[in-house]
Amino acid sequence: MSNSTASAAGAKNASTSTRATGNGNVIKRLQSELMALMISPTPGLSAFPSNADITKWNATISGPSDTPYADLTFKLTLAYPSNYPYAPPEVLFKTPVYHPNVDFSGRICLDILKPGGQGKEGAWSAVLNTSSVLLSIQSLLGEPNNASPLNGEAATLWDSDQAQYKQKVLARHQEPAVMEENGMSTGF
Repeated sequence: MSNSTASAAGAKNASTSTRATGNGNVIKRLQSELMALMISPTPGLSAFPSNADITKWNATISGPSDTPYADLTFKLTLAYPSNYPYAPPEVLFKTPVYHPNVDFSGRICLDILKPGGQGKEGAWSAVLNTSSVLLSIQSLLGEPNNASPLNGEAATLWDSDQAQYKQKVLARHQEPAVMEENGMSTGF
């Protein structure tokens, strides 16, 4: 084997080893977060791995009281990248939701779900965790950022006609159990 071939093979093995070690750190971090969620649950929030892959989670959020989302339940999925917690999880609503900062595919516009750091617009930080992400999303339901909407109509209605806004919320929302009964997948 030539020196350049050996160097390339060594670099490849080092890269694979780094990824495996990094993934091990991700697994440890997620196991720790899961334990914290189980030991100290937050009312209105739950999250658990969806299967044997601990980097894919399902979550449930209850709509905050005194908002158009009160008494509604929302299912979400979280996918953690291989460099978590240095990069944010990808979070999607699986339950249809009408909101200024959520598009019709369930994507969420929230600063903490965007990579942070120098020269980046996001506010993600490695000190954040699954619980803080879900709490932020729950808060966003009642306090949208209408300056940066994904759904312009919802932003306009939020500011101008709360009664009509609530009608749209209720028309779009489907309880997860009803979705499953009707053969619609919530991703769970």
